[in-house]
Amino acid sequence: MANFTLDSTIKDELNNRLENLEKYFKADVIFYYGEIHPSYVKFFRDFIEKLIEEEKSGRSTPDTLVILLNAPGGSAETVEKMVEIVRFHYKNVYFVVPDFAMSAGTIFCMSGDKIFMDYSSALGPIDPQVHNGKEYVPAMGYLDKVEEMLKKAKEGSITKAEFLILQSLDLATLSRYEQAKNLTITLLKNWLVEYKFKDWDKHQSDPIKKGKPVTAEEKKERAEKIAELLGDNKKWHSHGRLIGIKTLTEELKLKIEDYSKNNELRNLIRSYNDLIVDYIVKNGFKVFVHSRNFI
Repeated sequence: MANFTLDSTIKDELNNRLENLEKYFKADVIFYYGEIHPSYVKFFRDFIEKLIEEEKSGRSTPDTLVILLNAPGGSAETVEKMVEIVRFHYKNVYFVVPDFAMSAGTIFCMSGDKIFMDYSSALGPIDPQVHNGKEYVPAMGYLDKVEEMLKKAKEGSITKAEFLILQSLDLATLSRYEQAKNLTITLLKNWLVEYKFKDWDKHQSDPIKKGKPVTAEEKKERAEKIAELLGDNKKWHSHGRLIGIKTLTEELKLKIEDYSKNNELRNLIRSYNDLIVDYIVKNGFKVFVHSRNFI
């Protein structure tokens, strides 16, 4: 009984803090924690539809959804389906990254109209996870290693061990990895142009072009450059590299809504996020979602 009372108290407090975020953003707000996995798509669809159903009962549903995301990675294909789900119901989608959103989580964020981060938040390299029959492995990192061994073979510097590894590689598996890589880059470029850059009308940072109109071709070029940099394992050196707001804005030229010095918003986000993450960790949940009518 004590645990039930404690859980009820925490849930009530989380709902109150979530409501404060909805008032601030004037939007529906949801929280997603955990891996982005194909088996969660139906559950995620039902979760969003349950939130939308309130409109039928008389509640006015905003045209904006804010997603607080804590994700270590997952499937790019699943991200694509989740984007289709939220975009069917909402005109605008904003992402808030209180801690980190890695790999597939980063890809998910790139489908947003806005990304909110503070100085301690992080995104990660876009290396899609592909199941090799035993476990999930980073596709781009795997392909980079194969490319390195092929280069050594061409130069005549490959070792016997590396040659045996190359001989044992399954071409169908390599093809799947290539497909995952290409899908990731394609999704990123399309979403950046369609959503993130939709209101980017004039150049702001380029001193030569500042104030001049941004063309559709320039939007595509910027999206391709961001996709190229986020997918460059040689640049980041690690699948788990935490890419902060300074690097994202200065090196990748990606616009981020920085709430580091917005005390009101930072406190609203942290008070909610820290409490719910602590609750999740203590209970050992692998995946957890929360909205005003579901926990």
